[in-house]
Amino acid sequence: MKALFIALSLLVAVLFATSLLTGPAGLPVVQSLLDLVFGGDGPVPIVMREIRLPRAILGLAVGAGLGLTGAALQGYLRNPLAEPGLLGISGMAAFGAVLAIQTGLSLVAVLALPLAALLGAAAGVGLLVVLAGPRGGSVTLILAGVAISALAGAGTALVLNLSPNPYAANEIIFWLMGSLADRSMLHVWLALPPMILGAGLILSTQRALDALTLGEAAAQALGLAGPSLRWRLVAGTALIVGPATAVAGAIGFVGLVVPHVLRPWIGARPSVLLPASALGGAALLLAADIGVRLIVPDRDLKLGVLTAIVGAPLFLHLIWRTRSGGRV
Repeated sequence: MKALFIALSLLVAVLFATSLLTGPAGLPVVQSLLDLVFGGDGPVPIVMREIRLPRAILGLAVGAGLGLTGAALQGYLRNPLAEPGLLGISGMAAFGAVLAIQTGLSLVAVLALPLAALLGAAAGVGLLVVLAGPRGGSVTLILAGVAISALAGAGTALVLNLSPNPYAANEIIFWLMGSLADRSMLHVWLALPPMILGAGLILSTQRALDALTLGEAAAQALGLAGPSLRWRLVAGTALIVGPATAVAGAIGFVGLVVPHVLRPWIGARPSVLLPASALGGAALLLAADIGVRLIVPDRDLKLGVLTAIVGAPLFLHLIWRTRSGGRV
């Protein structure tokens, strides 16, 4: 198990460095790294520090956050289909961003779109609290999340349907596909602090999630399951998924697939699976973001499209293994 963590950490480090060195500019490797660390005059330091570094940091943070929340929700809800979008927070964040694009606010200020997405995520959390209630169980939480997701999806479809501006509609569709292109350090500083706080909240539930593997009654007898656990997970998920959707758009399958891929190697113990899924999610998203720059370099292939193309067949394979008697 220790060897697997070391391998995942090295893989993330290699992919992060590769992300920094991948791009259409064709910059020399050694000079690029020197200019990234020491700065200097000319276009190379600007490309490295203002374009590639924010993209690599966001790829690492968003991927790790999605992998972590996916593993946490699957552990808490004991549902193999649980993923970061299940609670409806990412859908509401996307709806907020769609409204910013449609109304033209995204053209007024650089941060108008991600801020609108964060407001949408906050509204989603508020609806979740109202619908699930302080004493609602995991089933109520899932139903509330499905209802919020449906509401957000209907609102997004309505905006697209009534949009009189084809440019805005086109921009909405492309944003919903997910991307890390053209992000700056402003996006990093907007997303990273709440995501770190959310990760801390989720990691603080490791002992309680371990207890839940013995059954809800056993966890409650130990005093580890209850409203406090549920709302720590909801708050942690919101603090990660909201900012991630705000800066990267809607990216699916990372939080769903990564815990399933790692579970046969690590086991079902959440306290171990959570950090492993964070590393696995970071590796997957960094690799996908490198892929969108290499597969079709002259076209703007979207990150969410590639993660779906890779993730859907992988998930189908996992389902087939389960049907054939294997463990997932």
